[in-house]
Amino acid sequence: MAEAHRRTSRFRLPVDKLAPHLMEAFERLDEAAEKVSLPLPLLELVRLRVSQINGCAYCVDSHNQDAREAEIPERTIAALPVWRESPFFSDQERVALDVAEALTTMNQAPVTDELWARAAEHFTKTELAELTWNVAIINVWNQLAGGARPWLIS
Repeated sequence: MAEAHRRTSRFRLPVDKLAPHLMEAFERLDEAAEKVSLPLPLLELVRLRVSQINGCAYCVDSHNQDAREAEIPERTIAALPVWRESPFFSDQERVALDVAEALTTMNQAPVTDELWARAAEHFTKTELAELTWNVAIINVWNQLAGGARPWLIS
């Protein structure tokens, strides 16, 4: 993930220090998830959108910066909360965001076969697996940050 994940001044609960073996294992998983065939701008849109849904201020801040570094236009970043109504997203990005939202909010409704069928029109099975892993990982980062409450230095 982005360098911002490591630029913190204090934690409410320093999960990285209290359970370093788990943090190290999770960071290795996070690094492995970076080595995918999906385009980085698409992944950053997904990470930012999931962080918005989960209400993780730290991750939203971090992934806003990452989205800019991935050269996603400002107006696209600004339109992300209303992506369904916005003209700034490709069909592939729309399906990825739909999948990300469905996986993130699956406590509210099941992830449908229809959604997976639509996703299969835009992604290979491997890409769908990579997308699913990346959605799961950003959800965990959001949960860790929600408990730890890290604060950015810069």
